[in-house]
Parts: sequence; C-alpha cells; structure tokens
Amino acid sequence: MAFMVKSMVGGQLKSLTGGLGGEEKGEGEKSDAAAQGMTREEFEEYESQLLEEKTERDANFAQKKAERATLRTHLRDKYRLPKSEMDENQIQVAGGDVELPKELAKMIEQDNVEEAEKDSLMGQLSNIQNLDLDSLKGKAQATLEDFKQTAEKCCVM
Repeated sequence: MAFMVKSMVGGQLKSLTGGLGGEEKGEGEKSDAAAQGMTREEFEEYESQLLEEKTERDANFAQKKAERATLRTHLRDKYRLPKSEMDENQIQVAGGDVELPKELAKMIEQDNVEEAEKDSLMGQLSNIQNLDLDSLKGKAQATLEDFKQTAEKCCVM
C-alpha cells in the first residue's frame, strides 16, 4: 500500500519541484572501491578472489554434471538404450575420464549382484508365478524315495 502511494505521489512531487533539492551527484564521482570502503588494491584482490571462487564453483558443477552423465551412460549401456550425445559432450567437457562417486559405484555394484542372482536358475524359477519351490522340492524328494524303494524291490525278486 505504501509503495503504491509513494509511486503515485512521488512522481508528481518531482515534477512540481522540477527536480530541485533532490539527489545531488557531482562532488567527485567515487569509484566502486571507494564506495565499498576499500582501497583499490583491496578491491582488485577481492574481485580476483570472487572470480577464482566462481571458476571453482563452475568446475565443481561441470564435474557433477559429468558424473551424472556417466551414470546415465552406464544405465543406457546396461539396458541397451540409445546413446545421448549431450551426455557424451558433458563427459568430454569435464575432462573425458570421469569416475563415479563411491556411493553410486556401490549402488551399481549391488544392482549387478541382484541382476546376476535373477539370471541364475533359482532366480528364474522364483520369477515364475504360482510356483512354490518348497512344495516342488518336497515332491522331487518323494519321487526320488519312490524310485529307491522300487529299485530295492526289483533287486530282491
């Protein structure tokens, strides 16, 4: 509310006064360093430090992007999906040889172990719906015992 009143009345007051008594500019324009209360050398050092921090942040950001692109590339290879040029470009920008963070590498290793278990014979059998492995094992053992008993009877005759 105060903003609206100020913007409506403020513009009209300036036009009435003709800009007199307002802000005065002149008395030796101050540089950025003087405006911030620093000497020129301190200001230059401050600017160089800001630039250095910015480049470091940008490098870290590019590294993280490359790590994510590496993970996406790995998943595309794993599931035989088409490759992305954008991911390959991000990896090249970061230096080409990007390693995954330890946490992501552990997750991928766990996924590979789970995939290996699913690819095994028991893993395939457990994926079949309505299959009770315990009952199947019991039936197999009962059948084996029946064969043994039948074989013993045949030998006695």
